[in-house]
Amino acid sequence: MPPRDALSRLSRPLVRALVKGEPGPPFPRSRRLRFRTPAFLGLLPFRTVDLVLVADLVLAWILFASGYSVLLTVNDEPPMPGVPAPGINVNVLLLCAVVSALPLALRDRWPLAAWRLATGGMLLAAHFVGRLSSHSYSTAGIITYLLVVYSVAVRCDRETTLGTWLVSVFALVVVSTNGGEIVLGAGLLTVTALLGYNVRSRRLAAGRLAEEERRSERALAAQAVLEERTRIARELHDVVAHHMSVIAIQAEAVPLKAAGDPRVLEEGLAEIRALSLAAMTEMRRVLGVLRDGDERADTAPQPGLGRLEELVATARSAGLTVTLRLGGDLLGLPEAVSLSAYRIVQEALSNAMRHAPGSAVSVRITRSGDELRVHVANGPGVDGRERTPGNAGHGLLGMRERVSMLGGKLWAGPVGKGFAVTAILPIMEDAEGGA
Repeated sequence: MPPRDALSRLSRPLVRALVKGEPGPPFPRSRRLRFRTPAFLGLLPFRTVDLVLVADLVLAWILFASGYSVLLTVNDEPPMPGVPAPGINVNVLLLCAVVSALPLALRDRWPLAAWRLATGGMLLAAHFVGRLSSHSYSTAGIITYLLVVYSVAVRCDRETTLGTWLVSVFALVVVSTNGGEIVLGAGLLTVTALLGYNVRSRRLAAGRLAEEERRSERALAAQAVLEERTRIARELHDVVAHHMSVIAIQAEAVPLKAAGDPRVLEEGLAEIRALSLAAMTEMRRVLGVLRDGDERADTAPQPGLGRLEELVATARSAGLTVTLRLGGDLLGLPEAVSLSAYRIVQEALSNAMRHAPGSAVSVRITRSGDELRVHVANGPGVDGRERTPGNAGHGLLGMRERVSMLGGKLWAGPVGKGFAVTAILPIMEDAEGGA
């Protein structure tokens, strides 16, 4: 490596530590270490109590008071008989005690500033403390400096932490009086910086993991919303396709059936109105899920096989000749199975209305053991028109999705001049799903 590059790589951490470095945001504090101020202390200027900050302030005061007391005591005592006491100015001793404790009170909010203050204070106070004892530093200063270095390593990036360590070791070499102190002090600084850096790395990793979990939860929630919207869209299609097909056929057939008779025309229009209101009611029930901002869905019961006679009557009023056959015990079916069977029959009848108007339709629903078999077959329409083969619109796709959701099987296709749909739905007590 060229000398210039090596010098640049060495100077960058030093510049960040001494001038340009900025600490990262504090990591979230545990709720056990931070709580709201009690109501009876409402006159205090702060609303929360941070136990870590309180502990730093208490420790800073203890270190200041004990350090200042020791300095005063040593300053008044001669180092040996016949040698006068050092007699250092009391204000200087006070300054030494302050710079040995004040950074501890600042390290939580301004860790780099606290370290810079502690380093400068250590260099300035080394001369005076060295005159009072054989060491150039006090116990309070050691404790404060190590805690401040730890805070820097926890809050700052690797480059800034490296620069902090380098400057600290250099300052230690300047103020120490022998090699043993340098080795011991450098070891303590290294362990402290590595410990803080390790804590920072673990917290960052935990934060990234938590963020990934939140992203995963948001993705799962978005997928659930998409699936729900798909089910709602399928439900809307079933409602609209069936009712609108009936209304369209009725609107075409009523004038022909009335043949100028006002009473028959009025009855036909009333029936169309009733069908329209029924369609609007079901649409409101489905759309309520999308409109309600408080996530309070309409509690109206979902249609099931209990409303099958009503569905068949509606199809008959639209001109279809429907034969309904039921077999087996159809009571107590799971809601998802009953709803899916109803929607399959509804879609098959709607298709018959659209593609084979006036045809004969056979609806057969039987239960055999743990299976529900639904078979709907229609012949050609009154005009002899055949059902278009392979017309797999949204209706057939919706049928397949419902059957697949329940783990069943579906066959749909032309049979002779008509069309048939057969679905086999497993009956499971824990079946879930639906529209």
